[in-house]
Formats: sequence, C-alpha cells, structure tokens
Amino acid sequence: MAIHVAMTAFLYVLLTIARAPKIWGIGKRPDGSNPWATIEPRISANLSNQFEWPVSFYVGCMLLIQSHSDSFVAVILAWLFIGGRIVHSLVQILTTNIRLRGLVFTINFLASLGLWVVVLLEAS
Repeated sequence: MAIHVAMTAFLYVLLTIARAPKIWGIGKRPDGSNPWATIEPRISANLSNQFEWPVSFYVGCMLLIQSHSDSFVAVILAWLFIGGRIVHSLVQILTTNIRLRGLVFTINFLASLGLWVVVLLEAS
C-alpha cells in the first residue's frame, strides 16, 4: 500500500510539472505553448484512476492486516496489483493504446478480486 501511496504522490508531482507552463508560465516553449499539453490530460485522468478501483485493494489489505493474516497468496496478489498499477499508469500516460490499458486493468482487477477471495476464505 505504501508503494501505491508513493506512486500517487509522484503522479501529483508529475501533474504539477505538466501544468506549470500553463499555470505559472514556467517551462513554456518559445512560442508560448505548453510542451506537456498532450500528456497533461492523461496524467490527470490516471491520477483520478488511483482513487477508484484501488480503494477496494486498500480495504482488502486493511482487513487482512486486521485479521493478522500471513497469507502468501495475498502477498503475491498485492504485489501483482501494485505492479499492475504501475504498468497501467505507464500505459495510460505514455500511450493511447486503450486495448493494452484494458488488459493491464484486468490484471489489476483480478488481483484485487483474488485478494478479496483470500479475505473471505480467511473470514470463514
């Protein structure tokens, strides 16, 4: 979870840098345009995505922590989710490949659902 928090903080820094030419005039091109204009909306959208599906991941992790779980499967699924979030961010920010982004999101989605299966199995 800490890595996801750090990644989200990094996205805030990146978005601030991408908006600097438009908001503060820092880093404008000689013609006055923003060199980040095409990528800034993708960074912004990706940052918003960090507060959507990952919420279920956080809740699942907190429930496992609270139950003092030592599930190796949960740890693998959590790392898969985090790795998938990093790849998802890279794909969303650096490309316009919606199919690849959907595939990577599916990996995140399934990892989080798997984490919830572990939560439910340990609760029963």
